[in-house]
Amino acid sequence: MNGRTPVTFTLDGQAVAYTGDPRRTLLDWLREERGITTVKDGCSGQGFCRACTVEIDGRAKLACLTAMKTLGGKSVTTLAGLPDAVRAILADAFVQHGAVQCGFCTPGYLARTRVLLAENPDPTRADVEAALRYHLCRCTGYHAIVDAVLDAAAALRGAATTTKEAAPAAAAVAGPHTAAATGGAIGRSHPKYRAHLKALGEDPFVDDLRLGAGVLHGALRFSDHPRARILAIDTERAAAMPGVVRVLLAADVPGDRCTGLIRRDWPLLAAKGETTRCVGDALALVVATDRAQARAAAAAIEVAYEVLEPVSDPAAALATAVHLHPGGNLLEESVVRRGGDIDAALAASAFVTSGTFTTQRIEHAFLEVEAALARPWGDSGVEVFSGGQGVYVDRRQIASLLALRERDVKVTQVAAGGAFGGKEDLSVQGHAALAAHLLRRPVKVKLDRAESIRLHPKRHPLVLDYTVGCDKHGLLTAVRARILGDTGAYASVGGKVLERAAGHATGAYHVPCVDVVAQAVYTNNLPCGAMRGFGVPQATFALESCLDDLCAQGGFDRWQFRYDNALADGRLTATGQVLREGVGVRATLLAVKDEYENARWCGLACGLKNCGIGNGQADWCEVEIEIAAPERVIVKHGWTEMGQGVHTVARQVLAEAAGLDPARIEVVVCTADEAEAGMTTSSRGTSLVGNALLVAAADLWRDIVDGGLAAPGALPDLAPLVGRRYRGRWSFDRSTAPDAPGEVVTHYSYSYATQLVILDDRGEIARVIAAHDAGCVINPALFRGQIQGSVHMGLGYALSENLPQHASGLPPSRLQDLGLLPMDRTPPVEVIAVEVPDPLGPYGAKGVGEVGMVPTAAAVAAALRCYDGRRRCELPLAGPATTTRTP
Repeated sequence: MNGRTPVTFTLDGQAVAYTGDPRRTLLDWLREERGITTVKDGCSGQGFCRACTVEIDGRAKLACLTAMKTLGGKSVTTLAGLPDAVRAILADAFVQHGAVQCGFCTPGYLARTRVLLAENPDPTRADVEAALRYHLCRCTGYHAIVDAVLDAAAALRGAATTTKEAAPAAAAVAGPHTAAATGGAIGRSHPKYRAHLKALGEDPFVDDLRLGAGVLHGALRFSDHPRARILAIDTERAAAMPGVVRVLLAADVPGDRCTGLIRRDWPLLAAKGETTRCVGDALALVVATDRAQARAAAAAIEVAYEVLEPVSDPAAALATAVHLHPGGNLLEESVVRRGGDIDAALAASAFVTSGTFTTQRIEHAFLEVEAALARPWGDSGVEVFSGGQGVYVDRRQIASLLALRERDVKVTQVAAGGAFGGKEDLSVQGHAALAAHLLRRPVKVKLDRAESIRLHPKRHPLVLDYTVGCDKHGLLTAVRARILGDTGAYASVGGKVLERAAGHATGAYHVPCVDVVAQAVYTNNLPCGAMRGFGVPQATFALESCLDDLCAQGGFDRWQFRYDNALADGRLTATGQVLREGVGVRATLLAVKDEYENARWCGLACGLKNCGIGNGQADWCEVEIEIAAPERVIVKHGWTEMGQGVHTVARQVLAEAAGLDPARIEVVVCTADEAEAGMTTSSRGTSLVGNALLVAAADLWRDIVDGGLAAPGALPDLAPLVGRRYRGRWSFDRSTAPDAPGEVVTHYSYSYATQLVILDDRGEIARVIAAHDAGCVINPALFRGQIQGSVHMGLGYALSENLPQHASGLPPSRLQDLGLLPMDRTPPVEVIAVEVPDPLGPYGAKGVGEVGMVPTAAAVAAALRCYDGRRRCELPLAGPATTTRTP
């Protein structure tokens, strides 16, 4: 006993007498001592995300800011302590409205909703928004959440509700592919896979996993300077601290110390004698018996440096003699030139406009910070539970780090609490695997929010110099662009981001003459890599501004100008790829035409976004279907579920192809199954996993038919097929490298969009209309959620988000400093589904995960220009007023 007076309270109706550290937070105690992981840690005690909301004496409180010493005599209720009927009503409402995407924030919303509805059983929409306005969600765009709360209120009041009434938004975006048209699975808003569990906080993320007693915890010691020579790393004091098992340094890495998705230039741990490249460089890994001990010891490591002047400007980086990497500071240059003499084409143009545009660095702000859990596997191998975006790429890199064969590394995918591209690069998976491998003990490494912001790559800040011309009829003649990208300290996928910016430099339009050079440049800033849109929103912002200027010069109607120049069958993308069929730009423009014509103040922008990595690289996917039991089918593939719904799409495609009930189908992602795929990126998950499943399902369906197992109007009898496995593979390997001769095939598929931003008479955003060509809407609720979430992210990018770096090289460390757009500043977003089938998509489907934010910033800038006549060339935008609706 420690002699402390117990703090007595009730937890979910049970009496508790707490005698531990009085300063300990309720969140830490609930998760680590009681095993209640339905309360989530998204901000590391900053009190900003509200994913840890609980009910204390009938009021909503944040567990991360509640000290145990304050709980005397109080009643604490978590979601687990609510009546089952209440839990079911809340979860059902959120699931039916598509308000559960990654699900990390959802338990906090449910806890707050319970308190709200106890106080106000019949709230208005404004009441709900006021109650939830401080809760963060990075996935949904908030509207579905408000709809879900209102529906839950009605249900709790005893109102009769049906599934059809509970999902009006999904019905509103449903296209012609209804259940009657396809046989059942495609075109219907089937509940998201495991969504009920996610809503209640019971579907585990990595930090929720428990492997019993004996799990060690790791903490990283980061560099204090963006550029400094490491003279010494003194671990003596840290190693002697209580609970410390070992301090690992660069010399402890048995294999190749550097990782990278394309170029291996990022050290897992920087070594003595090396020069740091950013403040996100890890110098040491402390492993201890608990997380607090590991962190305390990491902070005690003393590092001696020779501090050097950082290279922080990409233009200066190209001019300096200081090379941050062998070979210089130019990571990659992408060049697109076609259509003849650009100077002559511009000189012959009736109207020409130019502009230099700058876009900012921003943070992904996924609510689940990076965590990994690793344990010994077999005689000398290691198993890693990863929340990253590609288990097979993780496996390859971990095997290289540990000097193991890939077959000795097992990576199990755990659903990610948001990612948006920010979890592509290997992060703490490598550190956890290293410690578990060397110590032969389970080890968990979890970042806090400040460390997460410090470590993973961001959206590229770009400088874009554009010149665009058109003829007297308003037809585009030429685009010249010079794009400079700060890719930060390491390659990540920075070269490919600038390649996409170049490849999409003419946007969703046909341009006869193109001259584009895009450069990705190393600096000592934080690394930049993949983020939703992948360089395309930046290029679209610049191009669309130029188009509006041409319209102003020539007196052209902005909608008609875009329609006349829009990509269509037989027209060329920036790279010179001839689009053959399935091009939906004009269809999306037609979908917003009436609203455009009726709006007084509005901005219009179109978007194009590739599906698949292409550019000479193959896109491919393998799957396996296992008939595990008569009522249990397991789909095995390699894609990460991070909120976008790839598992749900997989279930619906298989259900459609083989006449199955989606509820019978489970999904597993683990390298042990060898159902290999690449990174979950490039809006390609739906098309690749869908097409591979169609290949495998064809064999399954053949066995069902040949065996007489499909009675008319009934589900197939799978009992005779138990134990059988069906494998499928689909690939597209005909894309061409940028400099390849012959026909240009940059990507196998594209998605298309038009967005209309409408302002009120005060210059504030009244609403956004987003018309998106999905080819085939497989799941209307998922589609709507993806577009609304993308538009919300695009609005934040346009108006408020920023991640500046201080002179020290450090970024802001708090979520509240990132400029994230809250619920009560988010305008209504109307989603219009357009379906122009893609010949290479499963059932004609196209990817929609990224295109939703491609035109948003450009449309906002256009709307503001329409309102006050000012051309804006810098993000975030300066508006006439608040630029978003007043609460």
